Amino acid sequence: MNFDLIVLGSGPGGYVAAIRAAQLGLKTAVVERESLGGICLNWGCIPTKALLKSANVFEYLNHAADYGLKADNIDKDFDAVVKRSRGVATGMSKGIEFLMKKNKIQVIMGEGTLKAGKKLSVKDAAGKTTEYSAKSIIVATGGRSRELPNLKQDGKKIIGYRQAMNLAKQPKKMVIVGSGAIGVEFAYFYQTMGTEVIVVEYLPKIVPVEDEDVSKQLERSFKKAGVKIMTSSEVTNVNTAGAGCKVTVKTKKGEEVIDCDVVLSAVGVTANIENIGLEAVGIKTEKGKIAVNDFYATNVDGYYAIGDCVPGQALAHVASAEGIICVEKIAGHHPEALDYNNIPGCTYCLPEIASVGYTEAAAKEAGYELKIGKFPFSASGKASAAGHKDGFVKVIFDAKYGEFLGCHMIGANVTEMIAEAVVARKLETTGMEIIKSVHPHPTMSEAVMEAAAAAYGEVIHM
Repeated sequence: MNFDLIVLGSGPGGYVAAIRAAQLGLKTAVVERESLGGICLNWGCIPTKALLKSANVFEYLNHAADYGLKADNIDKDFDAVVKRSRGVATGMSKGIEFLMKKNKIQVIMGEGTLKAGKKLSVKDAAGKTTEYSAKSIIVATGGRSRELPNLKQDGKKIIGYRQAMNLAKQPKKMVIVGSGAIGVEFAYFYQTMGTEVIVVEYLPKIVPVEDEDVSKQLERSFKKAGVKIMTSSEVTNVNTAGAGCKVTVKTKKGEEVIDCDVVLSAVGVTANIENIGLEAVGIKTEKGKIAVNDFYATNVDGYYAIGDCVPGQALAHVASAEGIICVEKIAGHHPEALDYNNIPGCTYCLPEIASVGYTEAAAKEAGYELKIGKFPFSASGKASAAGHKDGFVKVIFDAKYGEFLGCHMIGANVTEMIAEAVVARKLETTGMEIIKSVHPHPTMSEAVMEAAAAAYGEVIHM
């Protein structure tokens, strides 16, 4: 069976690439071994946000008195919370099925293996193997939870994010290893739902890729909420012989042993590049990722790769953007290469985190002279009215030309605000132009304008 394009993997990189290819008139197929939508829709972005929303509502109900309301005998049904999350994921996956049919994309379920000569064999659930060919093949096989040598996941006591979303019973105490987005999101969810949570981070600060001011603020907020934070610490051993786990943590002060019910390993993502035929075709890999050029072509003609299996941020929206650029290039268009320094990053704990561009440290290291402005939500009328005053907006400009170098936010709903900075940076907007762009009042978003004004000594409400 011949196609113009076959996409191996149907996550937010793969299915988006397939739809864009179909829009451009290419006869397209998608090969998927598990569920349409990949990890993001089924075990990542979407179901985790459903869990976090349940935790958010539960937190609101427990603080009803703060808003002059009465709500007695508040409790949660952990099983129902998990069931709702799974239902949301199922609904989204069915939505992808609809989009495949709408765009006349053939869905082929099974394990795909690349072959030389722009071919791909697919082994279905019954064990039958069928070979397909295409003018172009895109690898979009995504990633999975990374395992450390001394922290092997057994799926029961030492778990990854998939099991953390679907536990049969809520643990009383949990150790989370790693404080990136996955780690802190689950820390917020489980702590809010009533689990005692300890976060262990090897580096000196939590959410280590974020601006240092953001990391400090999240640590303050988490500690206030009851989450124990252990930075500059390393889990050296987990003994699972008993009823629970005995976690040995090496700290600056020495070793500490923590008893808990379950350990969540949240130490990053590993690309799914094994056993898909890369070696047989001769496709090069570097540091566990598929090597590609600016338009996602591999070293072998006709084979491309996008998403978590290539270098770059392992984010759903990055995979989607890469898929569109890759397909447009294949179709003979002239897309612009992706600017990886203008990719927003979002973390959905509470307070939320959103950022784009240079951190203060990175901007200084790049040699810029800086103008920095910061506006706390404690000075925001909307934040005060909403009862969420933790956090701030921090903006970074080049002092010489006013170039918008970076924006870093922590607070309620800031993941909905960061797109303003992304668009502004794409349009090469300067600090003064942001100051002179009238923002609505009262909103959380006016903190961006106020922070810019603070950078230039013109802030009004602080």
